[in-house]
This record gives sequence, C-alpha cells and structure tokens, in this order.
Amino acid sequence: MKCPFCGHENTRVIDSRPADDNNSIRRRRVCDECAKRFTTYEKVETIPLIVIKKDNNREPFDRAKIESGVLLACRKRPVSADKMEQLVDSVETEVFGYEDKEIPSSVIGELVMKKLQDLDQVAYVRFASVYRDFKDADTFMNELTKMLKK
Repeated sequence: MKCPFCGHENTRVIDSRPADDNNSIRRRRVCDECAKRFTTYEKVETIPLIVIKKDNNREPFDRAKIESGVLLACRKRPVSADKMEQLVDSVETEVFGYEDKEIPSSVIGELVMKKLQDLDQVAYVRFASVYRDFKDADTFMNELTKMLKK
C-alpha cells in the first residue's frame, strides 16, 4: 500500500479491526519512510451474478423472485415457511456455486422445480405450469404422467 503522504511503497499494518458495518476491515498503517499514519478499509469484492433471461436480456440475480415463485407454488399447501426458506437457500447456494458469473434463467427454474418436486408434488406442478407455460390440458397431463413415473 502506497503512503498517501509521501508516495513511498513500504507501509505496515499496525492495527486491524472490523469496521462499523462488519462487512469490511479497518486497518491503521504507518509509512516506513515518513512515519505518518493513515487508515484503509479492506472489503471483499463481489461481482454480481447475472441472469440471462429467455429473451437474452440480462439482469442481476434477485433472490426475491425465487422466493415469490416458491411462495405462490406452495400457497395453501402443507409446506412450512422454514422448508420454503431452506429450498430458496439451497437454490441460491447452488446458483452462486455456478462457475460462470452469468447463468441462464432456465438453469435456475430447473433447480427450483427439482427441489419442489422433492418437497411437494402439487407445488411442483403449479410451478412447472407457470414456468413451462403450459398451453393446454395435454401439456399439463404429460407433465403429470412424467412426474408419476418417477
């Protein structure tokens, strides 16, 4: 770290502690050349995850969209709020573990459907009907048949 006073490149950290926001580290430094002290803040650099929509538009990942979809699918079903929260947490963890910083919305939708199918089959069918945009009863029945075979 360069000294802001003399520009010398050798400085030492003499004190480190969490900053007030608990999301960064406050460091007191001293310059080996001019002996002046200064403060720096160190923060983890996060690159936002970008979701590629069906129409190829891109937007930042939004956990609230997954929560909303899961909540609607599980409406009036015997699924606890804790189970829904765990499902959303699980999807979010997998999505952020994705190697690329851009992820197709289809990957997220399939993850949600897979986890809903294990949680509640009616919620799964509800989510699938919206996500896959069922056009008629035949499409709906095909999805039910596939689910029942598993």
